Amino acid sequence: MPADISPYDAVLLVSFGGPERPEDVLPFLENVTRGRGIPRERLAEVGEHYHLFGGRSPINDQNRRLVAAVQQDLRSNGLDVPVYWGNRNWDPYLADALTSMRDDGVTRAACLVTSAYSSYSGCRQYRENLADAVAAVEGAPRLDRLRHYHNHPGFVEPMVDATLTALAELPDDIRRDAHVLFVTHSVPDSMNDASGPTGGAYVAQHRTVADEIGERLRQETGHRYPGELVFCSRSGPPHVPWLEPDVNDRLEALAKDGVAGVVVVPIGFVSDHMEVIYDLDTEAAQTAEKLGLAFARAATAGVDPRFVSMVRELLVERAAVERGEQVVRPALAGTAPSWDVCPAGCCANPRGPRPALCGQD
Repeated sequence: MPADISPYDAVLLVSFGGPERPEDVLPFLENVTRGRGIPRERLAEVGEHYHLFGGRSPINDQNRRLVAAVQQDLRSNGLDVPVYWGNRNWDPYLADALTSMRDDGVTRAACLVTSAYSSYSGCRQYRENLADAVAAVEGAPRLDRLRHYHNHPGFVEPMVDATLTALAELPDDIRRDAHVLFVTHSVPDSMNDASGPTGGAYVAQHRTVADEIGERLRQETGHRYPGELVFCSRSGPPHVPWLEPDVNDRLEALAKDGVAGVVVVPIGFVSDHMEVIYDLDTEAAQTAEKLGLAFARAATAGVDPRFVSMVRELLVERAAVERGEQVVRPALAGTAPSWDVCPAGCCANPRGPRPALCGQD
């Protein structure tokens, strides 16, 4: 018998979006940074990163693959439920997705956000985007956000295997002394301080994942690899403190300390989008080459079958919760599964309160 997913009749993938043509790059960046006072010259500078790849971000194609994979996984498990997709910053926009869902007769959907961690930009801002979209679409379906999945085995286990694969790419004489750098998107210190119900959740959750992967590496290899959390993609003004160290700065420090090889593990990202293919595969790789460091990058979860199946598992889990049933919530040993409904004040908007769905405020 297929699992019961009532009261849900659809899944909505909620993502960031990205340009797909050179002429889209600047308008997209203007969408991303609207209200933040970032000079157009800076946007043009960032836009050059996209033009290195033909003016096309890989994220939309990756989301298309994820939508197709989730749809196939659901059908393979007897669940004939549609999967929709909407973006914050580029076509297909969330309001367009909700319009299609309404027209197709969808009444209540479970939303998977392509951000695994708690922060304003990775959670509440998406919840605000959902509120905006619902307000713009008369008769929009009811939306619930599936819980954060940073500590779900379906996300972590692919990252463990990817890290082992990357380690194996290093030369034999360097591998055992390599350092593992767990990389995520930098955010302002103040955003981390406000993340989660009591603050500091963004960094704490990443450290939990990094520690788990480090321990699994030890179990698999019999060796404890030095590892630490580092950051990429800082975009704020110099006078505003952001999370550090930057991955490139850390590579330089490790090289000075005599380290010969590194593996970078993009635990902050679910697929190989621009922060991965430029910040790591291009910029960090070039830094490592200049320093003479052997360098390997672990794959993201992407459409790994375990990650895809996780979406179905979270859907089934949340549906049971909504029906008032007791459920088992998979989470890494020693960690608690995340909340279904965001607590009041969680991941506060630094510019002041705005309407948001899927939370207590």
